[in-house]
Amino acid sequence: MVRTPTDQSVTVSELIANLPIGAEATTSRVVVDTPAIRVVMFAMDAGQELTDHSSPRAVVVQVLAGSLDFSYAGTGSLLEAGDVVYLAPGERHAVVANTPCHFALTLIDLAA
Repeated sequence: MVRTPTDQSVTVSELIANLPIGAEATTSRVVVDTPAIRVVMFAMDAGQELTDHSSPRAVVVQVLAGSLDFSYAGTGSLLEAGDVVYLAPGERHAVVANTPCHFALTLIDLAA
């Protein structure tokens, strides 16, 4: 995706329809990309995982459909559609899909 212009508004439609959940797969698509904010849509089949990792940016995860196990700071939570998690920069975290799911990941550069 080309860098999102910061001086104009943009609409990205039909994200879930255009990011199907593949069998035994994790797929992602960057939908907004500016110096301060990056939004990435994920589609994960049940059993797929994102292993323990961190980001130098603040992270907001919004579950749009399905459920997943989300762990950070030594704790785990079951997240379902409508749930939101905020992670401070550098917080290690991991994700395992319990069911086929879609979620949005927003990365925010707090220094920008």
